[in-house]
Amino acid sequence: MAGCEITSVHAGISGTHLKGFNSPGIVTIRHGVVRETDVRRAQEQARAVDIQNDRRLIHVLPSEFVIDRHEGVKDPVGMRGVRLEVNCHIITALKTLTDNIIKCANEAGLHVTNVVPASLASSEAVLSEDEKELGVALVDIGGGTTDIAIFVEGSIKHSAVIPIGGANITSDIAIGLRTPPQPSAEHIKTMYGCALSALIEEDTEIEVQIVGGHRPTFVSQRFLVERIIEPRIQEIFEQIYHTLVSSGYQELIASGIVLTGGAVNMPGMLEAAERFLDIPVRLGIPYGMGGLTNIVQSPIYAAGVGLVIHANRLRKHPAFKLRDEHLLGRFMKRFQDWLGDFL
Repeated sequence: MAGCEITSVHAGISGTHLKGFNSPGIVTIRHGVVRETDVRRAQEQARAVDIQNDRRLIHVLPSEFVIDRHEGVKDPVGMRGVRLEVNCHIITALKTLTDNIIKCANEAGLHVTNVVPASLASSEAVLSEDEKELGVALVDIGGGTTDIAIFVEGSIKHSAVIPIGGANITSDIAIGLRTPPQPSAEHIKTMYGCALSALIEEDTEIEVQIVGGHRPTFVSQRFLVERIIEPRIQEIFEQIYHTLVSSGYQELIASGIVLTGGAVNMPGMLEAAERFLDIPVRLGIPYGMGGLTNIVQSPIYAAGVGLVIHANRLRKHPAFKLRDEHLLGRFMKRFQDWLGDFL
């Protein structure tokens, strides 16, 4: 095994039950100079919002401070003024789902230190500070959902979850070709999938196992992509586009979109994103992990790597330095092998 004992975890969470919204907090600066206590009071005001009884507040993220109507303050401590305002992005989740995650971890002998939305975790691993400052949208296309986080002027401004992802493509293939979802449809998607039919240079005949034990049939790769995969890809990016527009920040993401998550490994995804979104797009690959670069250099590991970076940052270490690259490398390699059983 990896040779290390794990007692606590930072758990990633996703799903359409996650809801993000912005909330202000306003307090009087008690001593004429902003102190840490003033900042905490302002944040407490921002988080004092009414939420439904079945929901839990899991994150309060300050995005901007305002001192006496002077906007755009990143760190107000030490500044003089009378009134301190803070704008926070708040994320809530269903209690039952977060409780189930915590219960599952506890039964495995682990303490859950923090529950982190997938979009925030991925952003830690694949976004640069310059991108966040200029404005960027992180789009994490996973199996069942697509998670979106928009950063402007260095802070998160909007988050959303779309109930569609790579698993929908697998389902479409299974229904369209009358083949079992696992392993047949998933195998076909992995081996022959492409986001755009225009990128197929040489057509290929694909043998398809028919559900119910009927005789296998054959379809062309072009038929698979043109009739089944590409329409779903277009729908995913159309929903992403509508989410960006409705957020009100579409015109402020000068750095474009960073696309990550397991589903973006499909050939042609970047080209499809730029075609349907009409905005610069780059692939989000985890970085900043020292000797683990070769192991985790794939969009599928963005959220996992981001959780490690997030946990380390909360411990207030100046930087992420691997004390034993071989030890953590073995751990990540085993995690990679385990995850591969489900891909």
